[in-house]
Amino acid sequence: MAKWTAKHEAPEPLEGPVVATITGGTILWFALFLVQLPFYGWFADRDLLWWLWTCAAGGGLGLIGIWYVRGRDAALKRHAVQEAERAERAEHGGPAGETPPAGGEA
Repeated sequence: MAKWTAKHEAPEPLEGPVVATITGGTILWFALFLVQLPFYGWFADRDLLWWLWTCAAGGGLGLIGIWYVRGRDAALKRHAVQEAERAERAEHGGPAGETPPAGGEA
């Protein structure tokens, strides 16, 4: 069998309000869980409890997702600040890995 190769490059990933999107989805899963909770007996009688527990699992996994995307967002911001500092040092003619001495000492 011949190996498949792509005919074009993959598009760039979409960036957007990731933390807000994951938080909104998590709230929605928990809201669905809470709305279904009073009908526990109805779901149990019809062997549909998986609907309830799917919403609970979605909310729980959403909490992990919020933790993950907040950490990712913070790391991206730290990286952007570091890159801006490196670019500023390079623009002013200083060595890339060195910081200028404090207090004006030479």
